[in-house]
Amino acid sequence: MTALQTAPFRLPDQPTERQLQAKYFRALGDPTRLHILELLCGEELSVKEIVQRVGTSQPRVSAHLACLRWCGFVATRRQHRTVRYRLADQRIANMLDLARSLLADNAEHVAACRALDAE
Repeated sequence: MTALQTAPFRLPDQPTERQLQAKYFRALGDPTRLHILELLCGEELSVKEIVQRVGTSQPRVSAHLACLRWCGFVATRRQHRTVRYRLADQRIANMLDLARSLLADNAEHVAACRALDAE
């Protein structure tokens, strides 16, 4: 048996494009992250401003922002001592608009889908 076979971890296989897309959409699957993105569609905001509007704790908002930044959804700009967050790409706002439009036609079915609740 090799050392690699007995190691307590395994390096992941290279994900397929479909797996990456699914992971990308999972970033949008959290209501708090989605709320943050919707807020940033219209303006740049600081963490403090986002916390006030989302109504959750600063550490939780910061963790969500770190995820969104790492995955390329948001970008930052330093303004003196404050970090301001904005959408990294206007296509994200377009994607959210498209999702709202599609959901308008299917909201009842999405709400009733039990398979999505299990994930």
